[in-house]
Amino acid sequence: MANCLHCGKEIRHDSAFCSNCGSPVQLQANSGNAEKSVTFEVVTREKLKMIRVDLVNDAFRYEAGALHYMNGNLDLESDVPGLGKIFRSMLTKEKIIKPVSRGTGTVILEPSFGEFTILDLVNDEWILDRGAYYASDLGIELGAYTNNAISGLFSGEKWFQTIVAGTGKVIIQSAGPLEEVILKGNKLIVDGSFAVARTSGVELQVKKATKGIFSSMISGEGFVNTFSGNGKVLIAPVSNYLSTLIGEIRGINYRVQQILSKQ
Repeated sequence: MANCLHCGKEIRHDSAFCSNCGSPVQLQANSGNAEKSVTFEVVTREKLKMIRVDLVNDAFRYEAGALHYMNGNLDLESDVPGLGKIFRSMLTKEKIIKPVSRGTGTVILEPSFGEFTILDLVNDEWILDRGAYYASDLGIELGAYTNNAISGLFSGEKWFQTIVAGTGKVIIQSAGPLEEVILKGNKLIVDGSFAVARTSGVELQVKKATKGIFSSMISGEGFVNTFSGNGKVLIAPVSNYLSTLIGEIRGINYRVQQILSKQ
């Protein structure tokens, strides 16, 4: 099966129109003879990171509000969300609209104090931390993953996370550089919410750091995130210095505001 050039959905070989967006298949077949490509690159300007996307008769999807500027023969599209997307956005706290840039030219996405990582998926599924998704090829499907109740309550990941699946590139953002941890039946224990992404074969559970409640109180650790199974986990154990500096400034400002409010 081929994918629709407009919405990325699969098209049956005997269909005249895309069942998802209604685009004529014949027109897409004619336009498909031209060279097509999407290239993602992380660039640095004044110590800030940006995503540069070079398009040739192609398209990509990105997080709403992430566009910085674009140059070329490009059009912006916004899918009208269905009830399923609206419900999913309420659960995951994602923005409903994921804009699409289509055509030939260059798109620059918003600069960030944090880090960007390009994942290359080949029939893979990754579960992303909330806010980690930034952009992707049109062939990548976005969905919602449900954590169990205890994990959602105490892990910091909440009950619902974003899942990306398919073949293509996905750009994720994080506060610091990512480290890859490979699990082969062993466990990864994280005291915090700096696990940014994991493959679908890895399970997240929240457990007490020690077996008894009294022991947990003595150890001072309380609950920890436990990843187990087979697959990969991407963690950002240390924020880069710019993200750390911004966090410290925000903390100081918050404490100042608290003091002023009591006067």
